[in-house]
Amino acid sequence: MGRLSPTGRILFSRTGSWAGKGSIMTFLPQWLASSLTLISAILVILCALFGVAILVMFIVDKTQHKDAIRYNFPVVGRFRYIFTTLGEFFRQYFFAMDREEMPFNRAERVWVEKASKDLSNTRAFGSTKNLTPPGTAIFVNCAFPALDSKHEDSHPLKIGPFAREPYDAPSFFNISGMSFGALSAPAVRALSGGAKMAGCWMNTGEGGLSRYHEEGGADIVFQIGTAKYGVRTADGHLSEDKLLAIAQKPQVKMIEVKLSQGAKPGKGGLLPGEKVTDEIAEVRGIPIGESSISPNRHEEISDVGELLDFIHKVRELTGLPVGFKSVVSSIDWISDLCEEIHRRGLESAPDFITIDSGDGGTGAAPMPLMDNVGLPIRESLPMVVDALSSYNLRDRIRIIASGKLVTPSAVGLALSLGADFVVSARGYLFALGCIQALKCNKNTCPTGITTHNPRLQRGLDPKDKSVRVAGYCSNMRREVEVIAHSCGAADPRDLDRHNVRIVQANGTSIPLVDIFPHPDRAASQLAELKHTLK
Repeated sequence: MGRLSPTGRILFSRTGSWAGKGSIMTFLPQWLASSLTLISAILVILCALFGVAILVMFIVDKTQHKDAIRYNFPVVGRFRYIFTTLGEFFRQYFFAMDREEMPFNRAERVWVEKASKDLSNTRAFGSTKNLTPPGTAIFVNCAFPALDSKHEDSHPLKIGPFAREPYDAPSFFNISGMSFGALSAPAVRALSGGAKMAGCWMNTGEGGLSRYHEEGGADIVFQIGTAKYGVRTADGHLSEDKLLAIAQKPQVKMIEVKLSQGAKPGKGGLLPGEKVTDEIAEVRGIPIGESSISPNRHEEISDVGELLDFIHKVRELTGLPVGFKSVVSSIDWISDLCEEIHRRGLESAPDFITIDSGDGGTGAAPMPLMDNVGLPIRESLPMVVDALSSYNLRDRIRIIASGKLVTPSAVGLALSLGADFVVSARGYLFALGCIQALKCNKNTCPTGITTHNPRLQRGLDPKDKSVRVAGYCSNMRREVEVIAHSCGAADPRDLDRHNVRIVQANGTSIPLVDIFPHPDRAASQLAELKHTLK
């Protein structure tokens, strides 16, 4: 200890240490004083390193000429890119209003989250939705709806009457195609388990059938993509032996031939090489670690005749209902398809058509295609429904609507436009816990859904998330039924274009049936006459 001066000051100690009058170091325990000294030293070192980093960035910026901003404003110019990257985060959580974000706003995501957790979705005071923008759909309530005690649950609907094993699909709301590879193993396991609990089907996507799809025991729709993943030969053609082996699995109920996808019509799927693990390569039948790009179409299918040939081949081989998935922007080829079906007979028709919307989603797609190509489902769906009706094929071919249909109003509108079933991919991603981080193509998904990083995957518990998947599906069906019953329809599939009005530019609404009139008998007779003349 130091000695006291006559004035009470603490002087130097024999060890050379000193603490002035009132110094806190005099009264602190030795371990705490040492810790503070260490922290001070670390802070000095960090400040020095920060200064060195600033100097290095300044030199780098002033010696490069690829970026004018960084050259003219060294160091400071780098913040532009930092803020651009962080902008998505701040807009999502702080600045954007509940109904402003794209592709899905906060109100939509919150509804899915609450539905998946089986929480109440009731609101107080009034709707925050603006009901006057052009295109807004408003359901027409019935003045005297049936009593709640008279309501019925939706019934199963048969698909594939000419297949050896038709499928009585129990749910009008199901899981759309999402591939193992694009999704992680825990995510696929959760979807499979949830689909089984909810009694809906799950589509494998084009990435093949993995053991994780089968694990939960759900009904499965196997999708054949243009690369024939899972059922391909070494040179990329269809392997009938592999397809037959998959079709013989009791869980596989239907086969879907993918022609095109809403987010990238005319472009094949893309799986980055870092996502092609040993297991994914084995399921798909492709090299490990190499980026996998699907062809932009099936080599065997170049017109409607070859499409029907391929469907017939697969249906005869598997005995299962077979249909196709496509984006629709023109009705001409659908009319050609209908005429070809009449020439061959009703048994030649596809058992279902999945119509994907131009605003559909994907893990990775070129922006020009995602933003500009393909009609939205609200326009393409009634086009196809009316074409099939005009050729008297509507009862033969089931219609499945896909693309950004994640809320009861969107699903109800699709059913009103004529869909038999609705499938969703991104809605179920939200049920799994997706936060719309927009990192699906980077293998860095923070929720473990679209990444193969084991550390990130550990945050996704399939047992917990399968319950949320089932909750989302069940609550979706229930709330679509609430809309249907309010409109006086006993079953959601009884919803019609008369049950919806669409807001126009002047702020008033007109019946949906005025925008998309039902094809009358004259149109049907005209189609029959054209067929007869040919």
